Amino acid sequence: MTRMIALALALTAAPLAALAMPVVGDVVGTNPTDATAALKEKGCTVTEFEAEDGKIEAKCTDDATGKAMEVYIDPASGAVAEIKGND
Repeated sequence: MTRMIALALALTAAPLAALAMPVVGDVVGTNPTDATAALKEKGCTVTEFEAEDGKIEAKCTDDATGKAMEVYIDPASGAVAEIKGND
């Protein structure tokens, strides 16, 4: 019985954890202050920003796993255009 309860809790919580990470299309903003705050709310701590291929690249760490990732932001809309490194 205890195993069934633990499994049910794990299956219930798993989708919530997945929703916490940023996804393509999320609007996080075009300036470092707004983007850092929005990505932090999504569970991604930003360590630096740089321009790359016409996009804003936010280098960050997944708070849940500690895995490094790169979030590319469209500078015109502030929307996440691409995410690399969080496979």
